[in-house]
Amino acid sequence: MPLSINNNQQAQTALQNLNTTQSDLAITMRRISTGQKVSQASDNGAIFAIAQNQRGTARVYDTVIESLNRVQSTVDVASAAATVVSDLLLQMKEKALAAADASVDSSSRSIFSTDFVALRDQLTKAVNNATFNGVNLLSSTQSAISALASDTGTSKITVATATLSLSSNNVTVTATTTIGTTALATAALTLVNASIGKVSTVLANLGTKSRIIGQHRDFIAKLKDAVDSGIANITDADLSRESAKLQSLQTKQQLGYQSLSIANSSSQSILSLFR
Repeated sequence: MPLSINNNQQAQTALQNLNTTQSDLAITMRRISTGQKVSQASDNGAIFAIAQNQRGTARVYDTVIESLNRVQSTVDVASAAATVVSDLLLQMKEKALAAADASVDSSSRSIFSTDFVALRDQLTKAVNNATFNGVNLLSSTQSAISALASDTGTSKITVATATLSLSSNNVTVTATTTIGTTALATAALTLVNASIGKVSTVLANLGTKSRIIGQHRDFIAKLKDAVDSGIANITDADLSRESAKLQSLQTKQQLGYQSLSIANSSSQSILSLFR
């Protein structure tokens, strides 16, 4: 190859190779520092777009899980209060049955009646306190609530209300029901027995809804995990491979500097022609 002071082709080739090596080194360093082979659109536009869409889906799944958790907590609070109502009705049944016994004297019946009224009033307090996040499924003023069941928002799990207040369809005991006489105790016993059966049905329904919501939440969580894994599969870097590549490129970079130095020094040989 002829020597020239105007054009050093060897130096240009060495510089081009060095620039390529440094560019590859920068990419490898970014992959190691971020842990991703596609961390920005310039790395791979198509893959980055797919990953961004899937990240949006994963975030939506988080919203769905939050909605399911919120509604399940509301159902669980209602179920706990309904359990208390059922226990109170069982105690009221004991008092009413005892007061319905004709052999009981009026003094004892009066004591039973006082206990019955206290239990009756406690039932109202239990229902009124069955609130979570401002929602009371046991209240007559509450409408049905729904939880998100899909990332599109079109599918939902709805939980109907089940009123357990006094004088309702499920609790036929009224706010004035007493057991002061044998006749009143017998009538109250009928109301309490009917209420116990209906409250048991409400408890079963609430338990079923809570289980369904919990199972669906677990399913959505698995879907989110699958999406997260899919994103990782297309964007995450193989760090062991990148580490080996880093060492190779660093060696290649040092050799590039040496090659460029040698190529640049070759033009100095022209001076020997004029000595």
